[in-house]
Amino acid sequence: MTERSDIIDWLSGQEGAMLALLEEVVNLDSGSYDKAGVDAVGERFRRFFAEHGIETTMHPRTEHGDALVATVPGAGGGNRPIVLMGHRDTVFPKGEAGRRPFAIADGRAYGPGVADMKAGLVMNAFVLAAYRRFGGAPAPLVGLVTSDEEIGSPSCRGLIEDTARGARAVFNAEPGRPSGNVVTGRKGGVFMECDLVGKAAHSGGNFAEGASAILEAAHKTVALAAVTDLEAGVTLNVGLVSGGQSVNTVAPSCRLGIDLRYVHPPQREAAMARIAAIVAASTVPGTSATLAIRGEFLPLVPDPASTALFDGYREAAAEFGLAVAGEFAGGCADSGFTSAVGCPTLCSVGPVGGKAHSPEEYLEVASMVPRAQGLALAIARLS
Repeated sequence: MTERSDIIDWLSGQEGAMLALLEEVVNLDSGSYDKAGVDAVGERFRRFFAEHGIETTMHPRTEHGDALVATVPGAGGGNRPIVLMGHRDTVFPKGEAGRRPFAIADGRAYGPGVADMKAGLVMNAFVLAAYRRFGGAPAPLVGLVTSDEEIGSPSCRGLIEDTARGARAVFNAEPGRPSGNVVTGRKGGVFMECDLVGKAAHSGGNFAEGASAILEAAHKTVALAAVTDLEAGVTLNVGLVSGGQSVNTVAPSCRLGIDLRYVHPPQREAAMARIAAIVAASTVPGTSATLAIRGEFLPLVPDPASTALFDGYREAAAEFGLAVAGEFAGGCADSGFTSAVGCPTLCSVGPVGGKAHSPEEYLEVASMVPRAQGLALAIARLS
């Protein structure tokens, strides 16, 4: 169709414009808890959409950044939209963009969040702009720009799930794997805090009167480690420990930060039951503990519909020289939420990058345009 070739041709000439927009948003700090910074990135995308005649709706959030929804009309699909999704928050502290601004060297772009996942948002924005310019969308297109994925999407999860429930398909623009592959399955994750209470006492004068929350935390840490079953794909990591009052005081308090990962939904319930039992039991007399879930992701579980979506994407990507396979990832993403409500979902269709969450995070610049073209053609073929 004419619109399809026009879209592909237009995207082929947009690398410079894509990189210019990417530079702007990478150079804006947008850590998950920096609402002002996250909203500044959202405003830049809102202006981009306005410049291209794309209607947007802002969904205010009190604690975290506002969610942005962009819509491009489409003729078919029974008005069930195709969703292009991505998050604009990063894991980096305020000031990181000033210390490590956007830069390109030897074909790679660098900067905080350059691959995870501001490049994916830029790609989505240009694909939406192409369909708005030339038409031909097989269904309405919805661009969902969220604000708090790196901390489990506490403010945006409801909007993500509501959007996916009525959708034909979701493409999540997390970075393509360093291999160039996309992600067809992901683990679920539960992020928890265990607060332990003991009894303070002088460690020399009346040691026996105390009850050490730190000692109890050590026993629980060992017990929790036994929840891990590598063969089954279940892991439990106590990644944070803090507590105590002073070196010469029996510790009256301690906190554990716990990360649980699993593959299949039933594994979550079994693991959580074991964790709850460990938290409830006390080895050190006089201590107690409570458990709170601070964030959670659901697994991305492949099914026939998502496999068909992947097959169509792989065929479209091949037309632009991209050899794409599906991979399983231990990391979590918002794609688990959309998959869990029954919407066919494909993750990591964004430009290729690697070493996310580190100062060495990079983006393969040459992947920007072909990945955009592959996505645009995969959308067109959903007709």
